[in-house]
Amino acid sequence: MKKPLGKAAKTGFICGAIMILVLAAGFFMPTWTPAIKGESSVSMLKQIHINGTGHEVMIRGEDRSNPIVIFVHGGPGCSEIPYIREYQKRLERNFTIVHYDQRGSGKSFHFGEDYSGLSSDLLVEDLLALTDYVTAELDVSKVLLVGHSFGTYIGMKAAAQAPEKFAAYIGIGQVADHRDSELDGLDFALEQALEAGNTGDAERLEKLRPDISEGKILTPRDLIRKYGGAARQLNDNMLYVKGFLLAPEYNLLDVVRYWRGVGLSQRILLAEESERSIPELVDKLEIPCFFVMGQYDYMTSTKAARTYFDGLEAPRKEFILFNESAHYPQLEEEERFAEWMEDTFLRSI
Repeated sequence: MKKPLGKAAKTGFICGAIMILVLAAGFFMPTWTPAIKGESSVSMLKQIHINGTGHEVMIRGEDRSNPIVIFVHGGPGCSEIPYIREYQKRLERNFTIVHYDQRGSGKSFHFGEDYSGLSSDLLVEDLLALTDYVTAELDVSKVLLVGHSFGTYIGMKAAAQAPEKFAAYIGIGQVADHRDSELDGLDFALEQALEAGNTGDAERLEKLRPDISEGKILTPRDLIRKYGGAARQLNDNMLYVKGFLLAPEYNLLDVVRYWRGVGLSQRILLAEESERSIPELVDKLEIPCFFVMGQYDYMTSTKAARTYFDGLEAPRKEFILFNESAHYPQLEEEERFAEWMEDTFLRSI
């Protein structure tokens, strides 16, 4: 005869069951993006099928007839959908903002799908197909292409391949010569470590110099963050923590997809960028080109970006430096970035 459960055991069983139910709800909870008031507004979060696979797309704006801005996220694999909505409220007044999770990233990572053919060229094809979809969906032809971090590698190639689809290209945290950029980050972190008396960090960095010089590894991102070369006005890692926990655009299953996608994308795409730096691939654009850089950016070196910019041909080009920012000027100096977008693209292009 079985012994009846005691009070403590029953309580533990109930608590465990509740936790299982809460986790299950978190994994399968429906996702959405909040509505925007107005008859002409658009607020959409959905999966669309383009170029042979499903892509998650978020489109937001107060007037669907406004110019379109397509943001290409970096990482590789680091979707911005979990946190970006809070940083684009002003932009949504005068532009229709499009974010999407790239193939194999975030909500566009599909369990069981074959990603062996993943490459930047394939992501460029996806981006161009997405551009066609968005312009048809909104019936708007003016599109501004914005890349951030590794997204600039894809964005530059797309702008060069299909300039007729875009009114201008904006590179935020623009990638440039891969090895020069990584060595700039190494020297920055090493200098800061020595000034702070952190000999352990300095020794770790010097040991890695040969592999960084040869393009085998990146300068450790934890040390670049530690010394302020990633962000000055925010904690970029906490953006994701808060987004994963609080934003309605992602549930717990999407968080799993996100981390699976990061591992997949970075393993394949960072090796490709190391082998073929963007200045080797694109030295001319046929549309206006703008590099928006944070003064303290050592994730993608501002110095290396400037060197690339100086040799780049374009009918119009500008290098804009944000003095209070590192790798995220569009977030760290949110109002200034929105004002710059309005002044530059609502009045001149």
